[in-house]
Amino acid sequence: MRSAAKLFAILGLCLAASAAWAQEKAVYHFDGGLEQATKGLRNINNHLEVDSKARLVAVAHADGVDFLMEGAKDRLGPFDARVQDLMGKGVKFQVCEITLRNRKLKKDQFILGVEFVPSGVAQITHLQQKEGYAYLKP
Repeated sequence: MRSAAKLFAILGLCLAASAAWAQEKAVYHFDGGLEQATKGLRNINNHLEVDSKARLVAVAHADGVDFLMEGAKDRLGPFDARVQDLMGKGVKFQVCEITLRNRKLKKDQFILGVEFVPSGVAQITHLQQKEGYAYLKP
């Protein structure tokens, strides 16, 4: 009985240690306009400031794709430099192809390096349920 208790204690410590070392993963959901994008990019920067190794994915659909289009800007200036900076830190930006079709947009209208996924909401669901990403919506 004592050896079983020791085994469970050791197993518990191992699991706790592995959880402490696990890489954080989060999906940021963008479906609003440029104001949401400004807040969301600030959130992503803040996230990386405290955990530079976090795996972050920004998934955009509907009006949320606007900030990822060439020439998009807000009161802080163009989005492309901020997005490219975050891409350089490992953040992935993914755009919904259903939105492209519905809004008659083309892939070449977007910032270089943006990825395209068949469905934004399906991608968010997949990242949460299959890959264990936390869901964040700015």
